[in-house]
Amino acid sequence: MAQLSITTFVTLDGVMQAPGGPDEDSSGGFALGGWSVPYGDEEFGRFMTEVIGRAGAFLLGRRTYEIFAGYWPKVTDPDNPIATKLNSTPKYVASTKLEKADWAGTTIIDGDLAKEVAALKERTEGELQVHGSGALAHYLMAHDLIDELNVLTFPIVLGTGRRLFASGAVPTAFRHTGSSVTGAGVAIHTYELAGRPEYGS
Repeated sequence: MAQLSITTFVTLDGVMQAPGGPDEDSSGGFALGGWSVPYGDEEFGRFMTEVIGRAGAFLLGRRTYEIFAGYWPKVTDPDNPIATKLNSTPKYVASTKLEKADWAGTTIIDGDLAKEVAALKERTEGELQVHGSGALAHYLMAHDLIDELNVLTFPIVLGTGRRLFASGAVPTAFRHTGSSVTGAGVAIHTYELAGRPEYGS
């Protein structure tokens, strides 16, 4: 049975929208895309390579899938471990709008998402990994389907954009299990799901 992990990039004010480029996601009039790029040093690359190397399958939202599918299949260098893993590992895209998926090894999930993801966790070895995919991440967290959360916090404030934890998020407690900081100042924290928060006074 797989552990479901979410790996996400956020700013100090919690924005997760369009970290990789100005044209990645301009929904809502967002014009600040590409904010993570200046911080992509070797330590950052090593962490991402290590995480992706653990994947038994990838679960992506439609927008993230389309971004990945437009880039990674074109990277055919066998010495690129991220491209090799992404291109050779089963991929599942959660979408009711996507009619076809041409990236090799992709299956579209358009039914009962909570039921499908639970079944997918049961039959996957290693990690079932979500990268980015904001709306999907919100759904999975609301339905207690995640096991681990990797949050990479970049030393920048944007003041606008879609956030990882939006207003109305289900109250959830996590257990901190690991941390590091890259030379460029990206704080990497790993958390395990710990249930509902406890309160005191």
